Amino acid sequence: MENVNNTVEEKKTILIVDDEAPIVDILVYNLQKEGYNTLEANDGVTAVDIALKEKPDLILLDIMLPKMDGLSVCKRIRHTLNVPILMLSAKDEEIDKILGLELGADDYITKPFSVRELMARIKANLRKAENAMPVVEEEEKPKEETKPTNKIKVGDLSLDLDKFEVRVRGQVVELTFREFEVLKYLASQPGQVVTREVLLEKVWGYEYYGDIRTVDVTVRRIREKIEQDTGNPKILITKRNVGYYIAEK
Repeated sequence: MENVNNTVEEKKTILIVDDEAPIVDILVYNLQKEGYNTLEANDGVTAVDIALKEKPDLILLDIMLPKMDGLSVCKRIRHTLNVPILMLSAKDEEIDKILGLELGADDYITKPFSVRELMARIKANLRKAENAMPVVEEEEKPKEETKPTNKIKVGDLSLDLDKFEVRVRGQVVELTFREFEVLKYLASQPGQVVTREVLLEKVWGYEYYGDIRTVDVTVRRIREKIEQDTGNPKILITKRNVGYYIAEK
């Protein structure tokens, strides 16, 4: 008897935002074949409306769009939703990549892309987002003794893993999902240098080496939010030519 992995309740919804009909058709076909529900938008304004109304589990967002470009859409959506956003673009310019990530995108892939690679990235981002959500078992009673393990404190930095809350010197700092995951991974092993490649694998969930620039930009965004002086960071430190670590205090 064939096992059915995706029940109706488990089906994830993906919003596809692209003004090129052939690309939308290909994505819809492949995503639905993989068991996902799909939503479509062909311009930036419609994309924002659908995203805020339907709250999809993941968004595939083209940069070049009519009415409102993808970078502006990303920024607008990120104010309200904390879902994974994967930027799509035929342009492989570094500035677009950096801007997309700084505005809150989780990933970036250029056209033409391999459908297999795109599906792998979609699954990795959905898996990370799903694993980060607190799961409540109806038949399982809360275990009081597990509560202390859900907080990480290193010097001025404090993470509450249940609330997805970060405090620096007692002040709450707003981070995106990916920024929080990077900080959590590093803070769980203070003083230990972690390479960019390991961060891509452990935080982004890639089973291959992606673009390490993604890690650098994400770290820069985190520093802008947690450091008093980004030019002389005291919490999130760079080990030159190796990677990053959280300073032990």
